[in-house]
Amino acid sequence: MSAASSLLTEDQFLCSICLDVFTDPVTIPCGHNFCKACITDHWDIDLPYQCPTCRKGFNMKPKLQVNTLISEMAAKFRQSAQLIPEEVPRDVYSGFKLKTWMFFLACLMCVFMAWMLIETIKEKQKTTEKLAEGFVKDLKQEISELKKRITEVEQLYVAQQEKLRKQKNLLIETIKEKQKTTEKLAEGFNNDVKQEISELKKRSTEVEQFYKAQLEKLSEQIMKLLPESDLKRVQQYEVDVTLDPDTAHPRLILSDDRKQVHDSDVRKNLPDNPERYETHVFVLAKQSFSSRRFYYEVQVKGKTAWLFGAARESINRKGKITLRPQDGYWTIWLGNDNEYYALDDPAVHLSLKSRPQKVGVFVDYEEGLVSFYDVDAEALIYSFTGCSFTEKLYPFFSPCLNDGGKNSAPLIISPVSH
Repeated sequence: MSAASSLLTEDQFLCSICLDVFTDPVTIPCGHNFCKACITDHWDIDLPYQCPTCRKGFNMKPKLQVNTLISEMAAKFRQSAQLIPEEVPRDVYSGFKLKTWMFFLACLMCVFMAWMLIETIKEKQKTTEKLAEGFVKDLKQEISELKKRITEVEQLYVAQQEKLRKQKNLLIETIKEKQKTTEKLAEGFNNDVKQEISELKKRSTEVEQFYKAQLEKLSEQIMKLLPESDLKRVQQYEVDVTLDPDTAHPRLILSDDRKQVHDSDVRKNLPDNPERYETHVFVLAKQSFSSRRFYYEVQVKGKTAWLFGAARESINRKGKITLRPQDGYWTIWLGNDNEYYALDDPAVHLSLKSRPQKVGVFVDYEEGLVSFYDVDAEALIYSFTGCSFTEKLYPFFSPCLNDGGKNSAPLIISPVSH
């Protein structure tokens, strides 16, 4: 009974991060306890904020206060642990003294868990390689078929062009022959000959026009068969977007043309109207959309943090705000200079091949789609799909905090370059 009681007491006072007796224990909103330094260090390197034990996520970093009851009990436990005889072996990670059979069993468990982890990694690597081989094979097949189709179209174009050239030459020769015959018979019916020549010249002009029209039509058919990038397709839905100063947080500075915004570090004394954001450095566009498709581009060059996308009209603008689709926000976010996230539910970490300098935002209201593009790379960054839009949507922006001048560059709504 005493051994069982001792093990139970150890489990109650062990931090699941450092595996040692609590030091300055704190309780987070989900009810689990950790050393204050351990959970602080963990959240400094791990975003978004989650409980290391139950993985529950928090939109904002919880405020931490020491749990005095557990702290006092942990201190008493340390005093009692010092009374354990020195000849009893200690665990190399936690420092607690263990019986020999317990130490041996723990070592066996470590070896078994390491073997299981290696085997799992090997299986996943094999599966990934098979999927990659299949994808590359399919892609090569599609490219081969596309090249074959383009070759066929080019051959058709050349053949049609040659056919039209022969028809033109034949008609010209016919005209010349008729002209010669007409000149020989010109005596006596000169007026009739002139009329015929005029009609033949008119016919020649019509053939020239027909020839040019056929070439243009064939060129259009070829262009339709060639692949067009998805970005070029959505850029045709460009709209003019400007920022609405009535919605801007008091710390934000907007340019005179309402195309740029940055954080000033100083809160201005502005009217607290219902449309204005109160606690976060956010701002909405002046324009709203409740149908069809729209597209706009934002320059993010020189920034270490930014946030933007689309928001519905009824979103909360006061107090605590959560940026999730169910709360009316469809956004992507850059934090810590190199951490990209799509704020879906749950948030999705984005691995980008290059650092975007300009980002395009495309919304298809009827299809329930919000997509983000790296404009320079012409690459899709992320898409929110299956969205249900029932009210007006506004372009949404946040330059994020100035961060002591490190993030002073503005967000810029820029025109599309065709």
